[in-house]
Amino acid sequence: VTDRGRGEAEDRDSRGFGGQDRGRSGDEAKMSYSRYRSRSRSVDSSDVENPGNNLFVTGLSSRLTDRDLEKHFSTEGEVIDASIVLDPWTRESRGFGFVTMATLKEAERCIKYLDRSVLEGRVITVEKILLTAAG
Repeated sequence: VTDRGRGEAEDRDSRGFGGQDRGRSGDEAKMSYSRYRSRSRSVDSSDVENPGNNLFVTGLSSRLTDRDLEKHFSTEGEVIDASIVLDPWTRESRGFGFVTMATLKEAERCIKYLDRSVLEGRVITVEKILLTAAG
């Protein structure tokens, strides 16, 4: 007696696309997947620039709100946007977020004065977001 369900699962996994590309050769499947990925992007990553005012913040408390984050960073300048990344299923904080300052100078002040500062009892880190062109 064979385990038919397991054999089918192994067969799907061996193609690398969960069985979605039945009847296509490996090259055709890769081309299809690549076209799909490039169409799904709203902005080509090679066109994206970070003027330096976008900051990545880690070490955030799970009790912290976007408003708390904005308030903490507003001590060093005008905050354009502050958002904490949430788990899509539990809606709980994932412990990191992003802050956009009005100017590069204000962002640099945040890095200088707020990196390794304490927010809600936790030491946070503040870094510039580094964007690279992905081919």
